[in-house]
Amino acid sequence: MLERIIAIWKLKDLRRAIGFVLLVLVVFRVAAHIPVPGVNLVELQRFFAGNQLLGLLNVFSGGTMENFSIVALGVAPYITSSIIFQLLAMVIPALEELQKEGEYGRKKINQYTRLLTVPLALLQGFALISLIRQSSAAILPNLDGAQTLMLILTVTAGTMFLMWLGELISEKHVGNGISLMIFAGIIASAPRAVQQLIVTFDPARIVQLVVFALLAIVTIVGVVALTEAQRNIPVSYARRVRGMRMVGGLDTHLPLRVNMAGVIPIIFAISIILFPPMVAQFLVRAKTAWIAGLADFTIRIFQDQLVYGIVYFVLVVIFTYFYTAVIFQPQQIAENLQKQGGFIPGIRPGRATAEYLSYVTNRIISAGAIALGIIAILPLITQQFIPGASTLISIVGGTSLLIIVSVVIETVKQVQSQLTMREYEGL
Repeated sequence: MLERIIAIWKLKDLRRAIGFVLLVLVVFRVAAHIPVPGVNLVELQRFFAGNQLLGLLNVFSGGTMENFSIVALGVAPYITSSIIFQLLAMVIPALEELQKEGEYGRKKINQYTRLLTVPLALLQGFALISLIRQSSAAILPNLDGAQTLMLILTVTAGTMFLMWLGELISEKHVGNGISLMIFAGIIASAPRAVQQLIVTFDPARIVQLVVFALLAIVTIVGVVALTEAQRNIPVSYARRVRGMRMVGGLDTHLPLRVNMAGVIPIIFAISIILFPPMVAQFLVRAKTAWIAGLADFTIRIFQDQLVYGIVYFVLVVIFTYFYTAVIFQPQQIAENLQKQGGFIPGIRPGRATAEYLSYVTNRIISAGAIALGIIAILPLITQQFIPGASTLISIVGGTSLLIIVSVVIETVKQVQSQLTMREYEGL
């Protein structure tokens, strides 16, 4: 480990790249603490403390929503836009062809993603402000039409600013910029959570805290195992004669990850599970009695920890299967293997290979989906045993740990590839 750090320090361009990324993350955290004008921060933090659903959304915004900063929406609109285009590529042939055009296609889709981020940020900014005003008028007092428009434009500009910062980080090839900003937001909340735990420390609960620490370690090991676990499908390439040479004959493998979808199913699930109570918040004061009653019932249902946990778990499992079906195409992989002269030993090329890959994928994804669902609801389970450490649990809970571990692994791999590339250049 120390040798790697020394090697990174000796490489001037890599050292500068990492320094630039750290500087950008500092700029992001400074922006996260600049509130928009006219916000009652005390009432706002009290509101977020009592709303678990928005607390989860605050995690994905990098902790910017609880301060109602100029970047309150975080990168959520950009993530939503990216997911939309990934889904559209399944049903629109032109986008599917664009994805296959390499670097040009990637840049074009990125451009469309940025453009869609703007209206999504405007819409989400309006929804957030309306929800907060509907729930507690004391958070944004004396808010008129002009001030509302100013707030919406401010948080939209903040999202575009973070999107630009994220792309600057990604260009340095030492990690994904959007993921690193979410990671920084989660880590930045840790000192406050530890401080709260120390202030409210009760010696009588020492056993609970020890159990919590052990559970956190087990969770970290489980998340690393889930992130790195894969099934290697053996693949052989037939020998072919080219001119006077014999080429091919290579034995390799096709890696199938247990968790191909990453944290996307959790993002999907949170988006869906947030929608009914958010709509109900707008309708709870409706003049029609049955509409107001239905809205109140919806809010109370989603505040029930058991119902919320079951729905959350089921949605994560469903979306894990759904998103894996989006990004993993057995038929296309089978066709590519056949074109390149590759085959799975004991399996006929073409349709039989695609069916075999589908069968194997469904088996390993079932384990990955259940594990991801358990990780997602782990904070809810833990809070039943350690109710006084809710803030710390939200940070080292399942979803946050999954994000942290995934980002760390991805960043380490990119830095490692940079070191390896420069070792080859030095030969």
